[in-house]
Amino acid sequence: MSKSLYETLGVSPNATQDEIKKAYRKLARKYHPDINKSPEAEEKFKEINAAYEILSDPEKRKQYDQYGDAMFGGQNFHDFAKQNFQGGVDLDEILRNIFGGGGFGGFERAGGFGGFGSFDEFATPDLDIHARITIPFRTAILGGTHSLSVNGESFDVRIPAGVKNGDTLRIRGKGKSFKGRRGDLLLKVEVAQDPEYERIGDDLYKDFDIPLKTAMFGGKVKVPTLEKEITLKVPKNTKCGQKFRVKGLGAPNRKTKTKGDLYLRANIILPKVEEIDPELSKLMQERLPGGE
Repeated sequence: MSKSLYETLGVSPNATQDEIKKAYRKLARKYHPDINKSPEAEEKFKEINAAYEILSDPEKRKQYDQYGDAMFGGQNFHDFAKQNFQGGVDLDEILRNIFGGGGFGGFERAGGFGGFGSFDEFATPDLDIHARITIPFRTAILGGTHSLSVNGESFDVRIPAGVKNGDTLRIRGKGKSFKGRRGDLLLKVEVAQDPEYERIGDDLYKDFDIPLKTAMFGGKVKVPTLEKEITLKVPKNTKCGQKFRVKGLGAPNRKTKTKGDLYLRANIILPKVEEIDPELSKLMQERLPGGE
């Protein structure tokens, strides 16, 4: 089944509404008679507008997807439009009869097919709002909600677990309004730094304290993490800066649905000399290796 409306805009029949809108705006700029003075530009511009007005309307697109170019008497849309343009027939009225409804907004803004307004009158306005949002590190890793105010409206935004710097969150229906349509809010994410954690890819890094005795002779240390408190087994002779890997306690990856790991870096806590038993202190001075 021929689908020449999609060919007119240069998109596939599976194109999303955003892809259709982008293709239309690109072609409208190219062929608008105020910009393109070639003899074919006016006819091409009318085709582009007609195709977009049908495919941008969910109900009209559904009809067209079902019947295809059979709706134009078996002709492809280019031939159908060309014949009606040259014949002086009101194509707006024909399409209205085919698809029903109250006409096509794009044509009405242009004053019908008899003349052209400025380019801004034809271009579909960008109803999306672009903004930046800074969220706490822990919310970015674990997910949650974040309150914000846009266009005088306050609401909570759901933050998916694993979001990272530079990600864009699309909030449907929170953009600008125009003739019954509502755009989206596009939030560019900035994640605040955390005093304890560092994120590298999907892995998290954190320092944790170990008493000198545990580092020397081994033992167990309780370590709080973002998700839960864990008990870490520390081997004897652990060195300062030594890393311990805890699988699956890193950041979630929103694409792969897997999680990174948590790396714990040992920070050995030395006791103050004044707090050590005097006899032990003297013995350590005499027996510990190193120094003179």
